[in-house]
Amino acid sequence: MIRPTTLLLFCAILASSQDQKASQNKKVVYTKQELPLVAKVRALSELPYGIRGSMAMSIALDIHRLPASLNKLRLADSLAFVSTAGDPGQATLQEVATTLADALREQPGKLDPAYVDLAQLVHYEHVNVSLDDPKFAAAMSRLEADDQHRREVDFTLADLKGKNWTLKDLRGKVVLVHFWASWSRPSWQEMLDLEGLYQRFKKQDLVVLAISSEKLELVANYVKLQKITFPVLLDPEQKVAQLYKIVGAPKSFVYDREGKLVAQAIDVRTQKQLLNMLEQTGLR
Repeated sequence: MIRPTTLLLFCAILASSQDQKASQNKKVVYTKQELPLVAKVRALSELPYGIRGSMAMSIALDIHRLPASLNKLRLADSLAFVSTAGDPGQATLQEVATTLADALREQPGKLDPAYVDLAQLVHYEHVNVSLDDPKFAAAMSRLEADDQHRREVDFTLADLKGKNWTLKDLRGKVVLVHFWASWSRPSWQEMLDLEGLYQRFKKQDLVVLAISSEKLELVANYVKLQKITFPVLLDPEQKVAQLYKIVGAPKSFVYDREGKLVAQAIDVRTQKQLLNMLEQTGLR
């Protein structure tokens, strides 16, 4: 689940997460049994999508076999954080979620961000877990509230040529709102995949609105280099990102012709996955 930068927040979870009552400066010390798993989790996001799913499954099973400890919970949460990019497969995501849920059950209340990460797996990746914990229930409720807000949101932003685009004015069209950043390597391929889908479906009234908070010159150079033809909008103060409760990129939201939010992704998606999202609007 990608946040402001995958690298920075991944390191924060893996190296700095700790007991809520402990000092934030306390160094995390991993055992000899845990250190190889630390290295594997760190390397996971650099692997090609084709092998990432099987590797994530293997790591999840190895973490699951560790004795109960706060470090086990840290590892399980770190794996959840990096395992959703691309298409790792539903079986892999289920094992990652099960491992995290079991680790939370063993160490209740010890790592609050882990409840949010588990809730995101359940809510957005459609896995099933059983965890009777008020913090998990609260995290699920927050995500449902965020979804309700996104169903009702409206915004107006200007594109690179100064033209204003208003979401609600696009009723009658299929709209894919995509938050991206040029510094996010996963965004590079996803933007090209979106361009391919836009060319395929624009005659069926598909509108792609790619939103960036970066500077005009940087965004314009990227768009020119990659030959992106769909509207790229500027959100320099991140006001629209805040409306969508966005923390990091990429994120995608698909609205059907009636303006109903029908699909969303909280991480980078393959072109096939993006196509599946669009198909929920009736595009074929």
